[in-house]
Amino acid sequence: MSLSPTDSSSSGRTPLARRSVLGAVAAAAAAPGLLALSSSASAAPARARALPGGGDLGPNVIVFDPSTSGIQAKLDQIFAQQETAQFGTGRYQLLFKPGTYSGLNAQLGFYTSIAGLGLSPDDTSINGDVTVDAGWFNGNATQNFWRSAENLALTPVNGTNRWAVAQAAPFRRMHIRGGLNLSPDGYGWASGGYIADSRIDGTVGPYSQQQWYTRDSFVGGWLNAVWNMVFSGVEGAPAQTFPNPPYTTLNTTPISREKPFLYLNGTEYRVFLPEKRVNARGTTWGNGTPRGTSLALTQFYVAKPGVTAATLNEALTQGLHLLLTPGIYHLDQPIQVNRANTVVLGLGYATLIPDNGVTALKVADVGGVRLAGFLIDAGPVNSATLLEVGPTGASADHSVNPTTVQDVFIRIGGAGAGKATTSMVINSRHTIIDHTWVWRADHGAGVGWETNRADYGVRVNGNDVLATGLFVEHFNKYDVQWYGQGGRTIFFQNEKAYDAPNQAAIQNGTMKGYAAYKVADSVTTHEAWGMGSYCYYNVNPAILQHHGFATPVNPNVKFHNIMVISLGGQGQYERVINDTGSPTSGSNTVPSVVTSYP
Repeated sequence: MSLSPTDSSSSGRTPLARRSVLGAVAAAAAAPGLLALSSSASAAPARARALPGGGDLGPNVIVFDPSTSGIQAKLDQIFAQQETAQFGTGRYQLLFKPGTYSGLNAQLGFYTSIAGLGLSPDDTSINGDVTVDAGWFNGNATQNFWRSAENLALTPVNGTNRWAVAQAAPFRRMHIRGGLNLSPDGYGWASGGYIADSRIDGTVGPYSQQQWYTRDSFVGGWLNAVWNMVFSGVEGAPAQTFPNPPYTTLNTTPISREKPFLYLNGTEYRVFLPEKRVNARGTTWGNGTPRGTSLALTQFYVAKPGVTAATLNEALTQGLHLLLTPGIYHLDQPIQVNRANTVVLGLGYATLIPDNGVTALKVADVGGVRLAGFLIDAGPVNSATLLEVGPTGASADHSVNPTTVQDVFIRIGGAGAGKATTSMVINSRHTIIDHTWVWRADHGAGVGWETNRADYGVRVNGNDVLATGLFVEHFNKYDVQWYGQGGRTIFFQNEKAYDAPNQAAIQNGTMKGYAAYKVADSVTTHEAWGMGSYCYYNVNPAILQHHGFATPVNPNVKFHNIMVISLGGQGQYERVINDTGSPTSGSNTVPSVVTSYP
């Protein structure tokens, strides 16, 4: 029998019980040896029966309906736990059934996702706010990572909703019946961000936000820009004016396919799979029911923390998809996706930790795979890779049915020592990377030039790959390497590694430093828009970085609206791209820009 997901109005679980479950999850995460033993044991005998699909979503998926009592108290309790838990083990998914809710302010802390359960955002209306602010960090929003809002309609109490986030904090399928403020109270520093498939009826005010990418949405107005504001397929977007003000505006997004999402069809939980759009503009839901297909929850193996990688792979072999409920999963072998059109969907920042140097997840050279909504956290033993889409040499044409990687985030260090040679490798053709933050930690536990060694962030080998919203930071060598032909990137945000001890540590042969974004010399077609690389060599401010971008000189390898910035004079760039562009200088944090290259 398929059970309904946990509903806070009827589960009978107290906040203490939920905390106890979280404690058990943390204990399991702290004992990878126990999980590895369980995996080995499960691999020996064959199972007597098939693994079931569907079932309970676990204690950290909290479901509300309009009749639920004490909603605000529950929201406040979770926020109190998660507000400062930047590297904690708590993970939460908050789900609101269709209907109208009033008088709520859902403040979101770390590893907390909030979403409506309708097919359209307007099915779930909150007369209130979903708030991210930065009081916990003295008004500085640059570390408001790992939280999300999706599929809700909000009527903000004072007319404007505050969403002061940094990286890995997507805002998808949202309808704001008012304005949206992207800065913290007091207009402190902020470094986001990403909006997609959303409608903001009023004006978006970035204020102090350094950069932002908005895709396939509607905005009633856009107030200002700081360094790099990029729009593709956005109705109401400001006109192209880079660099003054620094707006990069594309009329459409070449290819997009929105992230899968959980919804209710009557009392049945299903996962909706939006269809691919070409030359997309505006939301998918503004004219009624979105176009796409759906899967019953019974077609998913509903994973809980503590499950083994062997069991996850057995479920995939049976033909089930994977729904990763909130928590931390230790893996002693890769999750292997071999079947076309497989969905791996995480809730509440479900986190995969590969043990003993394995790769967390691998995808065969098949079409239509959808990876979405989870975090990969490198383990203490170096992994050659953390995520691989397609094997080496993959060459099949997936133009009709591409694989998408959406809100899949990667972290090396911060929560503890972690190492990986290359974090994300894309071998399959036509893959769409739609919003990722691949981050070698610059703060937290297990952080140091060699302690969380990670030479390369993202490597693209496949042809015709599209990245929309590419955030990659702090790698010891190249942050992005692009070897495939026909690649395109719309919006790139980067910081070079803070902690290089000296010039020799980053020297690349005769070149001063490794570029943030390197297009291989063999590439003859590539195009990129709205790109920024920043340096903050605070360990040794005398370090020089020759350029942020390196590319072959070819009329069909094109860059539009790119910049480099020295943050407070902590290190400097000599050029922007190749040997072109003015050097940065001084401590005034002024961008050096190139509007077109070559």
